[in-house]
Amino acid sequence: MRIRIDLAYDGTDFSGWARQPELRTVEGELARGLGIVLRTPEPQLTVGGRTDAGVHARGSVCHLDLPEDVWRSLPGRSDRDPAEALVVRLGGVLPADLVVRAVTRVPDVFDARFSALRRRYSYRLCDEARRLDPLRRRDTVVVRRALDVAAMTAAAHSLTGLRDFAAFCRRREGATTVRTLLSYSWTRSPDGIVVGEVVADAFCHSMVRALVGAIVPVGEGRREETWPSQVLEAGIRDPGVQVMPAHGLCLEEIVYPEGEEELLARDQESRAVRPPVEPMRPASAD
Repeated sequence: MRIRIDLAYDGTDFSGWARQPELRTVEGELARGLGIVLRTPEPQLTVGGRTDAGVHARGSVCHLDLPEDVWRSLPGRSDRDPAEALVVRLGGVLPADLVVRAVTRVPDVFDARFSALRRRYSYRLCDEARRLDPLRRRDTVVVRRALDVAAMTAAAHSLTGLRDFAAFCRRREGATTVRTLLSYSWTRSPDGIVVGEVVADAFCHSMVRALVGAIVPVGEGRREETWPSQVLEAGIRDPGVQVMPAHGLCLEEIVYPEGEEELLARDQESRAVRPPVEPMRPASAD
């Protein structure tokens, strides 16, 4: 049987999601905790968003497969539902910077990675150091110049759509860089913090931090609003695009379809090879 786990973590002291020898990772800590509670070897986990070292998550999702007898044994002598029992028992063995919010039994066709419709990330910037709440220093990046939020949003909007994001990704052999950027915007919150929201069907490695790095120079007035889209169309990494620090980034949400047929259809769509995307060309003057 398949189990979905919704979790959150402070990524500061983790070397990312993926299990690595000799390093403290989210997957490693969660698998260790599950092994203790389930009294089984550490299970294999599939995650909906593999975060890098230092990146946080409020809305991460993973899945694992369990024998049904193990699932039914979770409540022990209590009258709890197995899902609630697993949440409670994991709370007793996991470290304070990793929290399991919910556990759900899901259809076998559910896949935390390939069933996802979209992922939503946020990125926090402070452009006036004295306004930074010291309690938020681990999830907010300070920049030296004042930011023009309207210019940042205008530039960000120019990057949306089905595009080849090779200019903002670390290439992996055999992996496509074609993604659908569903929305990208910036706002200034009441406390003065500038918050970016990026939503896509999926992201390449380091893509979100590079997308932020392409917009910050626009907000600082060092680049024109059209510059990020020019970098995108060039299709190669531009030295002017800084991959921003990890600690400002947070995985906020992963959204899935409802119903087994919709889950299966989305899984098949996600696994399909994405065709190349033709560069966008300027409209004719005629």
